[in-house]
Amino acid sequence: MPVPPSHNPQSPTPTPALRRAVVLVSGGMDSAVTLGLARAAGFACHALSVDYGQRHHSELDAAREVAAALGAVEHKTVAVDLRSIGGSSLTADIEVPAHGGAGIPLTYVPARNAIMLSIALGWAEVLGAEGIWCGVNAVDYSGYPDCRPSFIEAFQALANVATRAGVEGRPLRIRAPLMHMGKGDIVRAGMELGIDFAATISCYQADPQGRACGGCDACHLRAEGFRAAGVPDPTRYR
Repeated sequence: MPVPPSHNPQSPTPTPALRRAVVLVSGGMDSAVTLGLARAAGFACHALSVDYGQRHHSELDAAREVAAALGAVEHKTVAVDLRSIGGSSLTADIEVPAHGGAGIPLTYVPARNAIMLSIALGWAEVLGAEGIWCGVNAVDYSGYPDCRPSFIEAFQALANVATRAGVEGRPLRIRAPLMHMGKGDIVRAGMELGIDFAATISCYQADPQGRACGGCDACHLRAEGFRAAGVPDPTRYR
């Protein structure tokens, strides 16, 4: 009687299926490091970008490049027209300030992270994913209210009650691995992961070629991260 293939010592050992995760990828350095961390943790990553009507599309081009370079299983871009409601210098004809200033800056996009995470939540449920990874950060975050631990905790509670997976006892976990890291720490983590930061774009008003302005809050925070890490800044400035 022949030995069943599953017990045949000559048969290769089946490779266990990787857990799936949806990773929000904006094209910036934080989301690139987040994708790298998710891959290093053994997840099959489905990269998600959102075209929300931001000032430039070069960051979406960067997101596609980053997703491919870091081995995402697939990369999806979903369009949501936040320019139709405006309210931000990134989605309306409001000048991008050179510095954020006191309080919540004009570059804050109303409900952006809640909308992006909601889209990611829906896709994660469809995929049967373990959860969602995002690059929000409460240390160098320009004062945005939707980059704080309390926001992620609240969205986790929402995910538990708003999805079939959560109601059936399979809650999708919201992971924000960079939450308490400074930009220098993020740069160092990215270097260890082999991330090409030259391919990322952080500038709020990059030109069509992806060159940074060097004056906005995002540019200042990014440059400070490379200085703090002692790493040459690969950003292309116009």
